[in-house]
Amino acid sequence: MDTFIQQILNGLVLGSMYALVALGYTMVYGVLNLINFAHGDVLMIGAMVGLSILNLLGVYAPGLPGYLQLGIAIIGAIPACMLVNILIERIAYRRLRNAPRLAPLITAIGVSYLLQTFAMMIWGRNPLPFPQLLPTEPIMVGGAVITVTQVLLLVLAAASMFGLVMLVERTRMGRAMRAVAENPRVAGLMGVDSNKIIVATFAIGAALAGVAGVMWGANYASIQFSMGFMPGLKAFCAAVLGGIGNIYGAMVGGIVLGLVESLVAGYIGDWTGGFIGSNYQDIVAFVVLILVLTVRPSGIMGERVADRA
Repeated sequence: MDTFIQQILNGLVLGSMYALVALGYTMVYGVLNLINFAHGDVLMIGAMVGLSILNLLGVYAPGLPGYLQLGIAIIGAIPACMLVNILIERIAYRRLRNAPRLAPLITAIGVSYLLQTFAMMIWGRNPLPFPQLLPTEPIMVGGAVITVTQVLLLVLAAASMFGLVMLVERTRMGRAMRAVAENPRVAGLMGVDSNKIIVATFAIGAALAGVAGVMWGANYASIQFSMGFMPGLKAFCAAVLGGIGNIYGAMVGGIVLGLVESLVAGYIGDWTGGFIGSNYQDIVAFVVLILVLTVRPSGIMGERVADRA
């Protein structure tokens, strides 16, 4: 039972990060019908900017508490990620809105490699240590352990998801997002500026990725220029698994994917002496995606385009 609780906690932590990134994918797709494959690299930019801020704080304000330093890093990473994503939309995607589906897809892959190359030029190709700012003493939960950093990650993820739901469902901007998702031309006739809504959607998704990027570094204590590829790919799987275009589906898909991946790595890894758990953990996301979409092609919570957020 202790092992089960431990793997559940690990899965919730991992799934929360997947869900934060998956929300960016699903929001952009819901509004623009575009898969932004560069979104995982926005997470990487958030982690890198957060590390740079922490390094500056270590030089100019070394006495600040760890919580405050991490908070400043997150606050600084968010606008940087938003700026990057807005530039991506303005430069790479805006002119391709009416192009064949293949053109934005290829462009997104190109933008992904471009961001990785810029990050490698600025921060180098070697893995960078991410400082551990919070207490490292484990917290016991029913025989399992969880760190303060992981607890904070869960709290931030839950707060971010709740805030996004409130934004989409209870605000004027959220209504405009739903209107643009349903029919951009009709929304324009009703006074909605589609360009502003699309830019806001990219910015909000980038903000969530920025939070995930800094907390990813804080949790795993190491980052590098290519770190966004696999989390981004798995987050895309989570978005499709939950129902692409559905914000609740992205949350559910991320958590489910994290739980399944953690349980498989823990239990099957034990049964096979660690061989499958350590070497084949990354394929779990894609196996689960294939199995679920075989039974339900629209995803767990897939629904009509008109109801997408």
